[in-house]
Amino acid sequence: MSRESVRAHEDDDVAAQARHARFGSLPEPVRVEDLVEEKPAVAPDPARFAYNPDEWLVRYCA
Repeated sequence: MSRESVRAHEDDDVAAQARHARFGSLPEPVRVEDLVEEKPAVAPDPARFAYNPDEWLVRYCA
């Protein structure tokens, strides 16, 4: 073996150790609750449920 091939092999070992140190294990799993954020698209409208069909009937048909 020549010196260059030995040096290349040592460089490969160092690179492999660096890769293993960085990517050797998987990250911790992420919970589903941490992936989803729920918030209303618009502010609630209090007039949305203000309509009363019985009141309309009494007001206009009596």
